[in-house]
Amino acid sequence: MTTPYKDSGDTKKNQIEQMFDNIAPRYDFLNHFLSVGIDRLWRRKAISLLKKDSPQIILDVATGTGDFAIETARQLKAEKIYGIDISAGMIEIGRKKIRKLNLSNIVELSKGDSEDIKFDSYSVDAVTVAFGVRNFENLEKGLSEIFRVLKKGGKVVILEFSKPKRFPIRNVYKFYFKRILPFCGKIISKDNSAYTYLPNSVNNFPDGISFIEILEKCGFVETQIKPLTAGISTIYTGYKR
Repeated sequence: MTTPYKDSGDTKKNQIEQMFDNIAPRYDFLNHFLSVGIDRLWRRKAISLLKKDSPQIILDVATGTGDFAIETARQLKAEKIYGIDISAGMIEIGRKKIRKLNLSNIVELSKGDSEDIKFDSYSVDAVTVAFGVRNFENLEKGLSEIFRVLKKGGKVVILEFSKPKRFPIRNVYKFYFKRILPFCGKIISKDNSAYTYLPNSVNNFPDGISFIEILEKCGFVETQIKPLTAGISTIYTGYKR
């Protein structure tokens, strides 16, 4: 199991919570800086896949500072968007952003565990996760919880980093993820491990068809894969029927 702090001895879940609390003040800047802003485009493309479904109640799991939930509120005419994350530090920053944007009546963030979601079964129309599923301590348990809270006909949209397969993108990607990103992340975030964990967690994540197989094992049907930017990230979708 890939964890942020190898010598910690703590659970992955607790380490993830600690890591995101540590980097929360610089997280948004690093996201946009290290991805050269393309992460915004990826989010918009992922959210656009929900438009035809017109979901009214949306749950954003591993919401972080709420970027995905906020962009969803901008793009979709949803009644309510809930965001949960295990990091209190990330949630607090997200709440400030939401208040500043006057979206508090639509977007609501709270501390919550992706593997023990405090929502009733069959209670939400759609679930989104952006760059969060690889941080689940138990991937199948987290996906099964997402399946549980979805209504029949509900849709899941998952945006996650993946591993490019084609030369030369694959080689450039590996160099950037292994050398440039950890160095810059360490300097700016002041956390020695967070941006070393990122490439390691992406490398060990079962992306592509392997992830689709796990989604289907958890009950999702009509699953689809949409690679973005030569496979640097991927959107996965599925339904609960």
